Amino acid sequence: MKVSTALCSAALGVGLGTLLLPGAALADTTVSPATTPVGGTVVLTATTCNPKSGDALFRVTGPNRDQNVRSTTAAAGGGLSAELFTAGFTLGTYTVAATCGDGSSAGSATFTVTPIGGAPAGSGGDSRDNGALAAGGTLLGTALAGAVILIRRRRPVSTVA
Repeated sequence: MKVSTALCSAALGVGLGTLLLPGAALADTTVSPATTPVGGTVVLTATTCNPKSGDALFRVTGPNRDQNVRSTTAAAGGGLSAELFTAGFTLGTYTVAATCGDGSSAGSATFTVTPIGGAPAGSGGDSRDNGALAAGGTLLGTALAGAVILIRRRRPVSTVA
């Protein structure tokens, strides 16, 4: 493999990693608590949604749900939030995907509904787009490893006489 081809590949990997990491890091939806008993309440928060851009729409999907929850309530830490009462929910894990009023994605998070008297409530589910973060990190790591290999191969080998 030519050095220029390897360097171009490394540069492409770094570029793709740079593009993927910020988008994933900016989208932020949280659910608190991360575990709640049937009939409990969870707070859905899309921290990157600007209240001036319109309502946030939280889509809740899971074992027996596919519903939308609209929010116009400004969250204390920024963004928009809504409360969701889990009466009538089936036990299991639910995914919350948030969309801001301007149409941009605010990421997703999960929460688990347990039996009454089940597991204690958690501190809150923060599920950023881990797939994009992992892909960006992998691309960046691969590019750096390729650069190290190229540098080692280009060093002159000293000979002992």
